[in-house]
Amino acid sequence: MKNKLSLHKTIENKTIVWFEKNNKYAVLENTTADILKQLQEKKSVKEIAAVVSQELNVPIEKTTDLILELEKKFFTEKHSKHSDLENDFRDLKRPTSFEYIKFYKINNIVFKVSYFTEKELAYVHPKFNHLTTDAVIKHQNEFEVFIQHHHIFLFVDNAMIGSWNSNEIHYFQGKFSMELIQKIHQKKENDWLGVFHASAISNGEKSILFLGDSGNGKSTSLALLQANGFTCLADDFVPVDAEKQEVYSFPAAISIKKNSLETLLPIYPELETSAEYNFKRLHKIVRYLKPNNTNFFSHLPCENLVFIKYQKDAVLNFQKISKIDAFHKLIPDSWLSPKKENAQNFLDWFSVLNCHQLTYSNNDEMIASVQKIFNDNI
Repeated sequence: MKNKLSLHKTIENKTIVWFEKNNKYAVLENTTADILKQLQEKKSVKEIAAVVSQELNVPIEKTTDLILELEKKFFTEKHSKHSDLENDFRDLKRPTSFEYIKFYKINNIVFKVSYFTEKELAYVHPKFNHLTTDAVIKHQNEFEVFIQHHHIFLFVDNAMIGSWNSNEIHYFQGKFSMELIQKIHQKKENDWLGVFHASAISNGEKSILFLGDSGNGKSTSLALLQANGFTCLADDFVPVDAEKQEVYSFPAAISIKKNSLETLLPIYPELETSAEYNFKRLHKIVRYLKPNNTNFFSHLPCENLVFIKYQKDAVLNFQKISKIDAFHKLIPDSWLSPKKENAQNFLDWFSVLNCHQLTYSNNDEMIASVQKIFNDNI
């Protein structure tokens, strides 16, 4: 058995298991999880089948087939028929000059980021344009971004971090952001519990994560909330640390889609003349709104996940939802640490979170609902 069932956590009426080898999570029936644990403990299929057959009152032949199927699915190593040799880029030539050099100031830290051409600039700069400062002599960190051999490369402080092909741009952007938060908060990758595709808002004492499919209104809701007394901690890229499971600030701007302008222009007239970016690969046109955060070193506890959705003419629907349903929605778009200790911390943290669904059409009702969550009046 090559795979390894390392952790398991019973939540509600299911068991969440984590496999160390591939850093994957699965939600299983309790009986199924128990069978896997017994297989992990090297108990024989015959022995397990006899007990399960008696417990479930089904023929032993059926339980034996079930156990063999589970063993094959979860513990048999899969071999790829094709093995592509990874390019070692021995003939890589780092550029000696860059067309665009930007300096970003995040609190008292200055980053120098060099982009080889406008194409590389477009992948990163729009989200951080509001942090641009005049060219300075002294900077604490230096990033280089350039395309060569049909790959985009990232160097940080003269060390190569990685390369990504044209279909992996979102992985490059995620890694760029990860390197950025590590420098801002003086942490290593193993110090993070995970990074979530979400928006984070705070009241100065604690935070709330907003999640939902693209187009559901996470960023628009965030923009409305920051105009009504709350602070934007992060948009799209929300890091949570492993030690205290707190949400950390991330300095990217809030991405505002074109169909949200009518709602937000009266509040943020600067959006009228903001640059517009057409991301054809993602099929969206966005403008960027400066977050109202004045301390990008901040980090706050989080007790609530809210799956938010704007729906025209919808009656306010604000209710707690199953943690298991929330888990299924949370995991696919998240980066979670492969470190065993961090995986355990994640399961423990998630098990005590409150999970909500908020569907709305009236902005004032949405804002009032969020205030209730912060006030623990739910």
